[in-house]
Amino acid sequence: MTRTVKDRFKGPAGFTLVEILIALVVFSLVLLVLQRAFQAATMIFDRQRGMLAAQAELGAVDHLLRGLVAHADPGAGRQGPLFVGRPHGLVLRGTLPMALDGSQDMQADIRLSVDGRHRLMFIWQPYRHVIESATPQQQQRVLLTGIADIDCDYLSNGNWEKTWYGNGLPALVRIHIRFPDGDRRHWPDIVAAPMLDPMPQ
Repeated sequence: MTRTVKDRFKGPAGFTLVEILIALVVFSLVLLVLQRAFQAATMIFDRQRGMLAAQAELGAVDHLLRGLVAHADPGAGRQGPLFVGRPHGLVLRGTLPMALDGSQDMQADIRLSVDGRHRLMFIWQPYRHVIESATPQQQQRVLLTGIADIDCDYLSNGNWEKTWYGNGLPALVRIHIRFPDGDRRHWPDIVAAPMLDPMPQ
């Protein structure tokens, strides 16, 4: 039986326009779901990364402040108070952390306080054992930003006090970092014990 020219070129039936439109709609919905899922996963990842970075920053500040208090100079009584504790900050003479200056065992007069821009400031001036013609320049470093304040307490004779002034050092120093309402950062109180042996002069 011979085939006609029309039968010879007649191939399998293709997709109709309606079927193509339905496939495009389904494909678009799948892409939309995948995009939303990717955006949600990215937001969660960014939030966790931010929280981990904030915790790492607070951990570094915790380590720095504990070392600062532990190495505070109690003085020898003839220089007057070298450690002055206030409710929202403190002033002391001690060993400057290497992370701030890069040199080992540098003595400095140090002040810790929160400024008007809600930044925890570490302000220091190198201490010289001999009188020099030029006064060392004061330097400062921002430790934390966006904090409400710090609350400091000082243990003396078994009681926590809001201030400390006098020769020697308190038995313990407690520093509480207060964050603004709604801030997700939180950190336990920093409690450190100063070394009570005077440093060599």
